[in-house]
Amino acid sequence: MEMTGLQIFKYMPAAKKLSQSNCKECGCPTCMVYSLKLAKQQIEIDKCPYVCEELRQSYCQSLKHPQNTVEIGDLKIGGENVLYRHEKTFINPTTLAVMVDCTKSDYEQRIKEICEFEYTHVGQTFGVDLIILKNNDKSTNYSVITSISYEQLQALDLNIVEEQDFQTTKNYLIETRKKAILDKDESCSAPVCVVMKNDDIYSQCARASYYLCKYANMLIFEEFDKDLFSTLITLRHNIFTDPQKTLQVDSGLYKYNNPDENSIIFMTTNFALTYFAVANELENLDIPTYLIIVPADGMSVLTAWSAQTFTPEIVSKFLDELDIKNTIKTRKIIIPGLVSDMIEELNAQCPDFEFIEGTKDASDIAEFVKKLQ
Repeated sequence: MEMTGLQIFKYMPAAKKLSQSNCKECGCPTCMVYSLKLAKQQIEIDKCPYVCEELRQSYCQSLKHPQNTVEIGDLKIGGENVLYRHEKTFINPTTLAVMVDCTKSDYEQRIKEICEFEYTHVGQTFGVDLIILKNNDKSTNYSVITSISYEQLQALDLNIVEEQDFQTTKNYLIETRKKAILDKDESCSAPVCVVMKNDDIYSQCARASYYLCKYANMLIFEEFDKDLFSTLITLRHNIFTDPQKTLQVDSGLYKYNNPDENSIIFMTTNFALTYFAVANELENLDIPTYLIIVPADGMSVLTAWSAQTFTPEIVSKFLDELDIKNTIKTRKIIIPGLVSDMIEELNAQCPDFEFIEGTKDASDIAEFVKKLQ
C-alpha cells in the first residue's frame, strides 16, 4: 500500500520534535507539506537531508507496483493497486474471453457469433473482449475483437489457472491478490486468468460473478452464452467505475418517438442509472414523449433533492435555458413521484407550467401513461 502523508510525517523531524523541525532545506515551508508532497510523489525523498533509513525503506517498498500490467492489443490486464475499490479505484476491468477450439467443424460460425455480439448498458456498447484460438496454426485477424492463440497467451506474463472447486479457486484468488498488494510479493505480481469449468450456466454465472469481484483479471470461457456475458458485463461495469466520480449523463431535452409541440413531458435528474431506466420505458411507449434531464451533479432523485441540487429554483432556471415555454405547447410536466412534495413550490416558481406527480418507479411509467390518457 502507498504511504499516506500522515504516515510519512510520523518519521519527520517535526513529528519527533527534533532541532531540524521545519528547516525548509527541502524547499517546503514545513515537514507536513513535504510529507504530503512525498505521498503524492510530487517531490523526491532525497530532498530532505534528515530522512531516516526506516522511512526510506518503507517508502521505497510502498512505491513498488503490486501487480504487473499485460497488454494484448488495446486490452490492458492487471495493474491493480488496491484490494478494495473504495480505497482508490480498480483500474483495468476484468477481461471476458472466449476460447475457441479451431479443430471443431463449427469454429468459424462460433467466432462469427462472438464477433456479432453486442450489449448496451448505461449508454455504452460492450462485447466479448478477447477470442483465444486453441489449436490454431493459421494467421487470423478479427477487426472487431482482439484475438490471440492459446500458445501466445501462455507465453505472456500471466498466471493462468484452471478452475478447481469454487472454494479452492476463491481462496487462491484472494490469497494471491493479498500477497501482491499487501506484501508486494513479486511472485504474485502476474495478472490472474481463470479458465472456467464448462458446466451448468447458472452455477457458472454465480462463480464467475464472484471471481470478477475477487479478484480475477481475466475470465476464460470455453462456451459462449449471450445471457451469461450480458450479466457479467453489467456487474463489471458497476464494479469498475471510479467511486470518486458520479455516473451522469448530459442535461438537456431528450426526444422519444418523434414528439411534437403537444407531446407529454417527463422530468428527472442526470444520474445515469435514473436516466437510462426512464429512457428505456419512454422508448418502449407507442406515443411520442419528451424527457427533461435537469443538471443535479449526477445524483439520483432523492439524493439530489436532499442535497439541494434538484430544487424549484434550479428547475425554473433550467426551463428558461431550454426555452420550453416558447418551443413546446404542452404545459404539464410529470416529475418523479419520490419528490411530489416539490409540486406546490414548483408551480409557484414556474407559473407557466403545471407539475404533475409521476411514478416512483420507472417500470410503472407505461401504466401511468395509459391512465393519464
